[in-house]
Order: sequence, then structure tokens, then C-alpha cells
Amino acid sequence: QVQLVESGGGLVQAGGSLRLSCAASGRGFSSYNMGWFRQAPGKEREFVAAISWSGDNTYYADSVKGQFTISRDNAKNTEYLQMNSLKPEDTAVYYCVADPWTVGPTMSTYWGQGTQVTVSS
Repeated sequence: QVQLVESGGGLVQAGGSLRLSCAASGRGFSSYNMGWFRQAPGKEREFVAAISWSGDNTYYADSVKGQFTISRDNAKNTEYLQMNSLKPEDTAVYYCVADPWTVGPTMSTYWGQGTQVTVSS
């Protein structure tokens, strides 16, 4: 069992940056693939980025490639999402996810409560 807590969301102007963090408690963080999803108002939750348990492999949605960077620090039981050049369409609740078997858009095992990111134009 893994508990996930996101932080780092907030209000930022277009073109700005934010770094989201997801702190994990419980055993086995370093064996979990980690990821980020987001859900904008009135839309379905969508995949943003994922990173394998070792950190060797990363995956991104086409919409954020070159703009967002996912990383993890297994010593701190934390994953990160660095978001640059933010646009109003990046406004959403961002969710952290952990999955021991899958990495990518179908990850689903453990979820955080979400953190709001709002980008003003």
C-alpha cells in the first residue's frame, strides 16, 4: 500500500513555471512506476507523464513533450513534475499515480488527492 500526497500547485501567469511534487509513504516506493495525470473542468482525466521505477524510462503525452519534465528521487520517496512555459490550457487538477506493474497511460493502482494548477492568461 502506498499513500500519495501532491503539492506545489497554485496560480501562475502564462509562460511561468511550477514544480509539482508527490510524496509517497508506505513501503516499496522504489519499486513503483510513477506518473502524473490531469483533469480539466468538464473533461476526462488524461495522462501527462510517467517514469519507470528505476527512473531510466520516461513517457510523455504529446501535448506536454518538451514542456514538462518528470523525475523521481527514490531516496526521498518523491516524484516531481517540472512544468515550464505554462499555458491556460494546462489548467487542471494534477494527480499523482503509482503502479507496480504498468507505466504509461494505463497506470491506475494508487492515486493522490490532486493539486490544482491554474494558469492565467
